[in-house]
Formats: sequence, C-alpha cells, structure tokens
Amino acid sequence: MASIKTFISIIIIIITIFISLISSTTSQGPPYTKFIINATDLPQEDHFDYIIIGGGTAGCPLAATLSFNHHVLLLERGGVPYTNPNVMRQEGFVQTLRQVDDYYSPAQPFTSEEGVPNARGRILGGSSAINAGFYSRADEEFYNRSGIDFDVDLIERSYRWIERAIVFQPELQPLQSALRDGLLEAGVRPFNGFSLRHVHGTKIGGSTFNSSGYRHSAADMLNLARESNIKVAVYATVERILFTRSGSFGGKENATGVVFRDGVGRYHRAFVKKDGEVIVSAGAIGSPHLLLLSGIGPRSYLSSWGIPVVSDSEFVGEFLYDNPRNGISFVSPSLLEHSLIQVVGITDSGAYLEASSNVRPYHPPVHSGFRQPHSAQWYFSVANIMEKIIGPLSAGSLRLASTEITTNPTVSFNYFSNPVDLQRCVNGTRKIGDLLRTRAMAGFRFWNWPRAEFRFVGARLPANQSSDEEMGEFCRRTVNTIWHYHGGCLVEKVVDSELRVIGVGSLRVIDGSVLSISPGTNPQATLLMLGRHMGLKIIRERLQQTRA
Repeated sequence: MASIKTFISIIIIIITIFISLISSTTSQGPPYTKFIINATDLPQEDHFDYIIIGGGTAGCPLAATLSFNHHVLLLERGGVPYTNPNVMRQEGFVQTLRQVDDYYSPAQPFTSEEGVPNARGRILGGSSAINAGFYSRADEEFYNRSGIDFDVDLIERSYRWIERAIVFQPELQPLQSALRDGLLEAGVRPFNGFSLRHVHGTKIGGSTFNSSGYRHSAADMLNLARESNIKVAVYATVERILFTRSGSFGGKENATGVVFRDGVGRYHRAFVKKDGEVIVSAGAIGSPHLLLLSGIGPRSYLSSWGIPVVSDSEFVGEFLYDNPRNGISFVSPSLLEHSLIQVVGITDSGAYLEASSNVRPYHPPVHSGFRQPHSAQWYFSVANIMEKIIGPLSAGSLRLASTEITTNPTVSFNYFSNPVDLQRCVNGTRKIGDLLRTRAMAGFRFWNWPRAEFRFVGARLPANQSSDEEMGEFCRRTVNTIWHYHGGCLVEKVVDSELRVIGVGSLRVIDGSVLSISPGTNPQATLLMLGRHMGLKIIRERLQQTRA
C-alpha cells in the first residue's frame, strides 16, 4: 500500500511540474523567473555563500538582499505563484484555501489537535502568496519585546524598501466603508485614515493587492535581487541540515549544507563556502520541524525517534502560538464584491476587528419548484465580521508525527488556556455586537423580516452579550484560526538576539518561528521587514569581518 501511494505521489508531482513548466513558457512571467530553476536541473552537488531554506515571507526578501554581495541558493518546496489564477487574484483567496492536496497545492492543510483547520504556504512567496493581503507594520512595543537585536534605522529602511515594491492603498469596497463607519459609531476611535503604521482606533491599512485585484507577494521582492548571484530552486524539499564538528568553534557542530530532494525523488546536496551560513526560513511549522529532523532538539525526544542528536536544545517546537479568530457571518441583502481585509479597528481592550465578503453561487433545492434559465447563474454574498486578540499568551507545541519531512507534524495551540486570552476574545466579540447595532451596518439587515434581522450563516452571538460566561463559551465553541501562527524557535530559547541557533555554528532561523507575539494586526509586514533587515545586518557583519 505504501509503495502504491508513493508511486501515485510521484506521478502527481511530475504532472504538476510539467503543467507549471508549460505555463511558465507560454506566459510572460515576472523578472525573477530568469533565475528560477526546477530542482531537477540542479547538479548533484554545489556550493554557495548562503543557503536559504524556504522561499516565503521572510526568505524571499532575505535572499534578494544577500544576493547583492554573495552567492545565494534559495530552496522552495512549492512552485511559482504567477501561473496560478486563484493565487494571483483577490477573488481566488477562498478557493486557494479550499482546493488542497497532500503534495503541491499552494496551501498545505493541517489541523491542530484542537480540531481547528489551518494552512501553511507551499509556494514561492510562502503564506504571503495565499493570505488576505492586509499590510500593517508592527506596534512599537513589539521591537523591544521581541528580543531581536533590531537596528532602528534598518527597520525603517527595510519597511520602505518593501512598501515601494508591493504595497498599495486600497479602494474601499462597500462592506469596508460600512465597517469603517460602524467602528467609529461603536467607539473604536479616532479615525486615522490610511496608515501603514499601528495606531489605535480605526484605520485603512495597506494591501498587497493592487487596484485591479492582482496579488503581489514576497516572491516579487526577488525582482530586486542581483540575477548573477542567486539561484531559486522550486520543487526542492529539504530533508535535513548537514553538520561538521570543528575544533575551531570549541567542538561545536557547524552547519555545512543541506540535503534536498527534487520533484522526481532524486537527492541533491548543497554546501556553504567558508564563512557562509545555512538559514532556515521555513515558517513557524516548517522551521522547528526541520530542526528536529536535523538533530536539534531535546536529546531524549530525538533519541526516541532514532534521530542522531546534533545539539540538545530543549525548547525546539515549544511555545507555539496561534491567534484565535472568532466572529459571525451573514448573508447580504444586496450583492457585494469580493472584499478582503482593508479596514481594521484596533481597540484598547486587546482585540482587532476586521471584515471580508465573498460571492457564492446559489443552487436552489432540486424539488423547490423554482426554475431558472439554463444560461443564468445566481449569486449571493456573505459578509464576515471577525476579531482576533493581541498576543496571544496561550502557548502550545509541535511534535513529530513521522521522520518524513513531507508529513505534517502534530501541532497543538491550546487556545484560550490563558484566561487573559479568553477575556480579550470576550471584549472583541462584544464589540462585534456593538458594531452590528450601529446605523452604518443597518443596510445589511433584511427589513422585510420581523425585527429587521441579519440572516446569519452559522453561529450567532449570544442573546445576553453582557454575560462573560456566555460570551466566553461562544469564543471557545467558535474558535478558528486567522493563520497568524508563530513561535517554535523562540529568541533566547532556540536562537539568540541575532537569530543564530544556540549550540551550533553557521545556522540561523529567520522567520515567524522566532516570535513570541504576533506583531500587530497582521504579521506579514513585519516578516517581510525582518528578512530585509537581517539580510542587511548579515552583509554589514561580513564587511566588518573582512576589514578586521
């Protein structure tokens, strides 16, 4: 049975790669396609200054930055985004998350032990290529609380570099305008207009979708790379990091390269040159997963899996967080356009409020006696009002489910295990109730119904919204994800303030797995900045070493 499954998976992979290659040769791709190569075309062995594992939100700007001074190999297990219409168009957001498989769909599904469905990016651009596109910088407290040795000037320079390339001011859709006005009515003030900064009150944030609804992602930062200094390999699945013991580092193990598998199952090795580094940017699920399989983790745990221990690191896979999402959905009495996050209400009670809308086809019941013309297709719109909490404080963990890198690890987030998180959710959902009672939201009620009701889809808020107990039960019962998971390789526990892995040499982790808190309303701006920021710092360090 296992061999049949393996054979089928290889056939699927070959077909997927073949279609991707046809698409890339018959359409005009972005500039970065000039240095993208299918992993099957790489030599069995090669050498680089830097090997970056994961072409995601932090990995792409990091690779582009390092390529200005050094030879870089960026390894991405998925394909390219621009050939996939659902990925590249705003209205394809929901379909991208729904149309998933075990192998090469842009979104790789996983379900936490709590039973909450989630997804991780499996495409060049990572989760920035499958998200809702909202762009907002971190709150000011984040930089001090993160434990990362940030350079204030580099932070600003890095944000601006990103924003010039892929960030746009959105044109508000009707639901977003109603949300803005409703939030102000409900007391989420002041109105801050359009701002990329984190400011309390109500604001319009940036978007990585342009005015035509076309997505830009971290992959587009590769357009700014030095073409002669970079290779981007797609369909390259890194299986483990290679280490060599060196006496010059006090007997520590040093990362010297990686082993990766291409789309047809062949193995390749890539090594770093003198003073080079392996950098893991595989995300909050992928990075701790790869460290464990490479022998960095708790000694007894690794030994129980038969994994040779490279470094006894107690906290790899620990302190894993996910921002819970709670909210309500209702049918709109008028057809709305597809709308992803454009407006946010940043409250003073620990919650953020956002909204989205999508268009769905209507299929009347077969025996309804209601006929429609064969050429007609009817649609309706669903609006979603949601809140996420700051932080969070509730922490979970990641554990191996297999020694095969392509098998999702077992993940637990322990939603609302900290009572502070539950109270923040109560505050946020209560504010949703206030919002629904505003004049700005009255246009979404069905006035020909008794009491001019909303037509809810799924759970509705409790009738007694003054009860913490009932609102708390609603939070627990309706908990979902907003795809902002982070942690697993925390600063001061797995990596130091320069994001070097503690206990080994020539290895860093640069992505959301190093964060103990989610930065502001959406982490993608901060992670894009982090990749650029750390790339500039690494270049500066190398130059200082050369001059010394």
